[in-house]
Amino acid sequence: MWKRKELKSKAKKVVRKNYWTAIVVCFLIALLTGEFGTSIIGLFQEDDSINPYYIITNTNEFFDEKEDEIKSDAMKKQTEIAKLIEEKKGSLTETEKKVLNIVEANLNSITKSKKYIFKVSDAVKSFVFERNDIAIELIIMAVISFAFAIFIANPLVVAGKRYFIKARKKSSAKIGVILEVFNKKCWINVSVIVFLRDIYNLLWYLTIVMGVIKTYEYKMISYILADNPEIERKEAFKLSKQMMKGNKWRVFILDLSFIGWEILSMFTLGLLNIFYVNPYKVATKVELYEILKKEAIKEKYDYYEKLENIN
Repeated sequence: MWKRKELKSKAKKVVRKNYWTAIVVCFLIALLTGEFGTSIIGLFQEDDSINPYYIITNTNEFFDEKEDEIKSDAMKKQTEIAKLIEEKKGSLTETEKKVLNIVEANLNSITKSKKYIFKVSDAVKSFVFERNDIAIELIIMAVISFAFAIFIANPLVVAGKRYFIKARKKSSAKIGVILEVFNKKCWINVSVIVFLRDIYNLLWYLTIVMGVIKTYEYKMISYILADNPEIERKEAFKLSKQMMKGNKWRVFILDLSFIGWEILSMFTLGLLNIFYVNPYKVATKVELYEILKKEAIKEKYDYYEKLENIN
């Protein structure tokens, strides 16, 4: 039975041994994918791509002062809804807020590089308000973001985990490790499997509760891919499901245990995340994966042989 304290202790040693390269790897991933949330704004994270109320809150950019009153009323209703949501959040207890933060964090991890989702949403709103020129521009941006997310961002996040898997085995892992995921044999396979995982997650989140459960059920997929980028979709999903059986709640608590670090990092404007917390969190999850991997091999889970003798 794994313990959080032991995972974190081992993770700290890995980070210390590979401090600067670990920082660079996490910084690049944060910069290009938004994987670590607010620690840094990604190159492709503009206001219109991360704010679902962008069309509502930037009325001057889209409409003249003499716009139709009907459109103005619709905008006001949308704004009122947004304010009610914020007020409801403010009335939650501390425990409820913590749970909500975890749910939002997991949703963020699913849509971390999926800015096209918000761009498409904004495009639809633009069509509704008869601004076809803006809608077309947003759709083009969505297509570009879509391609970037699938073929660059998703594999890059997996590549970051591969780096930390290698780092725990060596005294000094090289940054070039992240390029191993992008070779011809692995690149498309990783892109497709992570994309399907994200689609399944988004669909499950329509049921709210099952969305959280499935997110944790699929939690090990990216680590399995990082360890064996050539594994097949069916095998990766099955292994993750088996590895997370009986561990979902404990991993949820593990995620909660980093909230203190996140709050502390806010007071350093995200610098603490960049220079310590991000590598620390990934290294901790890799330690968890290694323990669950050993258990999978020992108990001979379905497709366990895909995790054996991996370089």
